[in-house]
Amino acid sequence: MSADYGHWQSVPTRWKDNDVYGHVNNAVHYSIMDTVINTWLIRTAGLDIHEGSAIGLCVESHCVYKGSVAFPEVIQVGLRIGRLGRSSVHYELGLFRADRETLIAEGRFVHVFVDRESRKPTEIGEPLRSAMQKLVIPS
Repeated sequence: MSADYGHWQSVPTRWKDNDVYGHVNNAVHYSIMDTVINTWLIRTAGLDIHEGSAIGLCVESHCVYKGSVAFPEVIQVGLRIGRLGRSSVHYELGLFRADRETLIAEGRFVHVFVDRESRKPTEIGEPLRSAMQKLVIPS
C-alpha cells in the first residue's frame, strides 16, 4: 500500500533503460532503488559521502517484479525502513506508476554501516539514526 511509505521520490525513466523487449530492463530497478536510498541519505539524513567517518555498504538486495514499465514513464518510488539495527538498516522500497497505487516492483536493500578506514561495522550515529527512525514502519 502506497500510504505505508514515509518518503517519496519521482524517477524518470530514460530512453536507454528500455531493453529489446520494449520495457525497462530488470537491472534498472536496482539502480533506481540504490539512487533513491542514497539521495535520501545525502539530502535528508545528512550522510557525508566524501568526508564522513562511516559509510553504508550494500550487503543484500532483492527485488520482486509485479509489472512492467517503459520509457518515458516516471516511476514513483516509496521508501521506508523495515528494520533499524545498531549498524545495519533494511530499506524497503515500492516502485509504482504515477498513480502511486499500481505496483511495479518491491525491493529491499540492506546496508551495514562501517568505518570508512577500517571497514569494520560501526554504530549508526546522528543525525542518520534520527532521520532513519522517522521511516521505520511499525512492527
